[in-house]
Amino acid sequence: MSSGNVSAVLVHGAWADGSSWSKVIDGLKKQGIDAVAVPLPLTSLSEDVAALDRTLERIEGPVVLAGHAYAGAVIASSRSEKIRALVYVAALAPDEGETVGDVFYRGEMNPLAPTLAPDRHGLIWLPQEAFAQAFAQHATPQALAVLAAVQRPISVSCIGEAVGRPLWKDRPSWFLIAEQDLMINPETQHFMAVRMNAHVRSYQADHTPIVTAPDAVTHVVAEAVQAVSAR
Repeated sequence: MSSGNVSAVLVHGAWADGSSWSKVIDGLKKQGIDAVAVPLPLTSLSEDVAALDRTLERIEGPVVLAGHAYAGAVIASSRSEKIRALVYVAALAPDEGETVGDVFYRGEMNPLAPTLAPDRHGLIWLPQEAFAQAFAQHATPQALAVLAAVQRPISVSCIGEAVGRPLWKDRPSWFLIAEQDLMINPETQHFMAVRMNAHVRSYQADHTPIVTAPDAVTHVVAEAVQAVSAR
């Protein structure tokens, strides 16, 4: 497989860091696709977009942007001319004027999903037990230990900031729907994917397929890279 000169840029969501993409990075490398994971501060949506744009400045040539969970809002808020396509991995895709919270709470929450509340610093942490119960219920004990140990809190301001015109209205998009997601209702994922007119790829995966179903994620990202490389 040849990706031409198209790189994959991978953006982590809440309670995670770039290492959550490690298996996908390896899978893409085996297919000849260079990948870079973006470090987000998770301090506000606008600051996260600025962090993404700083990473994109360092990359030569066109890119496919892939975002997990919260990062769906981040990847659609960039205006970089390098972006050729977007890949949503169990991700949130607010429309213009909506917030991340609007789409996250659109559907009924799963009973196993944790109750989320900010601490006195305005930061939302994922309860320890939620990693195994809802965040990545298909993960190995070793993977769960790492996810919990490296978790990074997300600021309330990230989920309360209304987005502008999302880039998915102007670029082709792919959406990996995680049908066993206990954090973001799969029905909400279907709703967003249809609204975006995305290429839908459905898998029996939990909320964090970048860790628990990396081959599926690699396949969808590579498909997007190939599609834009062929143009």
